[in-house]
Amino acid sequence: MAEVFIRRLSRWQAEQQREAVADVYVEAYRRVHGDESPDRQAFLETFAEDVQRPGFDMVVASGGNKPAAYAYGFVLDRAGEWWRALSGEVPWDWDIEELTVSGQVFALAGLMVLPAHRRDGVATRLVEQLLIRTDAALVAARVDPANEAAVAALRSWGWTKVGAVAPPVASPERAADRAADGAVDGAMDGASDGAAPAVPFTAVPVVGSGTATDIWSRMLTS
Repeated sequence: MAEVFIRRLSRWQAEQQREAVADVYVEAYRRVHGDESPDRQAFLETFAEDVQRPGFDMVVASGGNKPAAYAYGFVLDRAGEWWRALSGEVPWDWDIEELTVSGQVFALAGLMVLPAHRRDGVATRLVEQLLIRTDAALVAARVDPANEAAVAALRSWGWTKVGAVAPPVASPERAADRAADGAVDGAMDGASDGAAPAVPFTAVPVVGSGTATDIWSRMLTS
């Protein structure tokens, strides 16, 4: 396997490489969870928004003068309340609300590695290089719990599952039907049983593809 070289991309360089990033995304997640063709256009639209977010940073691993993997992220919105419904698994000394409002939470928004460069530590090196640059105290990401490889990697990197989000309802009509049937999860609507409201579904970005409902996180400072 050819050696890969990791370097940082500026915001401008990331925008210029958006088509290459989309190519790697599609190839990296093709046939994952039965998805034969990841939505390239939807990814490009989301990526265009992410590049403009405060604290955006990105690294690329190149092998043979071609991109082999990318990782990128940004600082979560200080006004967000993604932390409200986190479970009791959150370590007692993590003041997530304070970290969020002070701009100290970095979101890992994208991590994609071409199949030919997997199981060679590329993802680990990418994430390390991305996070070593941030001044944030906490990193968070939303991941599909069915993606066993991603979950195993996060655990090996010292991340902790701190909660989950409820997937969005497809349409207002469908939402009304579910409510009428009593099928709306209490976590989604703050049900009368005292359950906390759900974490806003789009507050924490998705890493990978599939039904990404679990939120994983790790402190970056001791």
